[in-house]
Amino acid sequence: MILAVSLLLTLLTTASGIRSLQDEESTRCLALNIYHESRSESRLSQFAVSQVVFNRVESKRFPGSVCEVVRQGIHKRGVPVRNRCQFSWYCDGRHDNPLAGKAWRNSLELATWMMTAKDFLPQLVHGATHYHADYVSPSWSRIRKRVLKVDSHIFYR
Repeated sequence: MILAVSLLLTLLTTASGIRSLQDEESTRCLALNIYHESRSESRLSQFAVSQVVFNRVESKRFPGSVCEVVRQGIHKRGVPVRNRCQFSWYCDGRHDNPLAGKAWRNSLELATWMMTAKDFLPQLVHGATHYHADYVSPSWSRIRKRVLKVDSHIFYR
């Protein structure tokens, strides 16, 4: 009996430890996306950018985890091909390490909150899985349904 309880505790602790590491990695990936995509935007825009990531995770058309969605793109030998990613910052050829400071702290704080509360939040972006800045006009924007504009981001389903 003691051996069975010990084994169960070990399994639960290990599973929860793995889940915790996965949650930590997902939070960091989401924070990086918030930071690089919308750090100069309002909290509302950052919230909307985060929801697009979650909407992609929930869609069968995209990868099934936050980090896989954020890192989605063409890779060669494990390195993203320049300008061939879903989120341009990930494969723009620059380093992705955020500068320590208020913008990174805010991004990490929002990502942590979003990861915890995502299942209970209203769907601000109406199921959007795409967005772009208002100063560009990607070809895909003409075939998608525009659902919202927040700050300089336009969101589409």
